[in-house]
Amino acid sequence: MATLRLTVNGKTRNVRVDDANVPLLYVLRDDLGLRGPRFGCGLSQCGACTVHVNGESVRSCVYPSSSAVGKKVVTLEGLGTPAHPHPLQQAFIEEQAAQCGYCINGMIMEAAALLSHKKNPTDAEIKAALADNLCRCGTHLRIVRAVKRAAGAKT
Repeated sequence: MATLRLTVNGKTRNVRVDDANVPLLYVLRDDLGLRGPRFGCGLSQCGACTVHVNGESVRSCVYPSSSAVGKKVVTLEGLGTPAHPHPLQQAFIEEQAAQCGYCINGMIMEAAALLSHKKNPTDAEIKAALADNLCRCGTHLRIVRAVKRAAGAKT
């Protein structure tokens, strides 16, 4: 057993794990009860598990929990609250960008990383940033509109 001291969504938590290299996704979901990051493929290919570690997008299904020690982890729940959603969360609601909703965690987290360094991205830049996030429902145009709305761009 190992005890990991993780800072998730601004709160420091001690988590006991059997293996310090267990994927961060399992610690977030199973030990901390967070439901934003989703298990999709387990191979870092779909993006459903995307979180931010020190401001960078990472696929938590393959990111060792021990690598998050001493870093700031932010999940979808850490972006905003139901009472005060993050502008991206609000834009996704307004654009009705979610259909089944499974990919939306990854789309929002990847878009938040994009907007943190590119304040007014073009459609092509948004599409490139989200290209590795899989969506089977086909809400891609609404997702792009939501990111542009959150960036303050005209849709």
